[in-house]
Amino acid sequence: MAGAVFDALGDPVRRRILELLSLGERPAGAIADALHAQFGISQPAASQHLRVLREAGLVTVRAEGTRRIYGVDSAGVAVAQEWLARFADPFAQPLDALETELARGRRARRRAGNPDQTREPGPTTERRPPRATA
Repeated sequence: MAGAVFDALGDPVRRRILELLSLGERPAGAIADALHAQFGISQPAASQHLRVLREAGLVTVRAEGTRRIYGVDSAGVAVAQEWLARFADPFAQPLDALETELARGRRARRRAGNPDQTREPGPTTERRPPRATA
């Protein structure tokens, strides 16, 4: 399914449709008008793009009288997010765990009454004695 999602997102017109829908549901006519203004495409072409997005599982459609109202399908977006998550920073989770362990150590030292060891080591700076004034 991820392949269909990314195939659909490969087109700038379809990405723009999702951007429009991220702001809330829109009738097909409003989407077609926005696409015509930006890309110069016709209403039938806009409908084809909406169909591709619907078949890929990225948008939902519901009838409201004679109008068709489109919205983002969170299930399709989740498919893309899960696929992309495989490429997330592999060091993020281990570094988060390290930070947790450091915080536990600081807490334990504070509880043990050893406040001097609770501060993080900082850069060493050379201290000069104050200048004597005559």
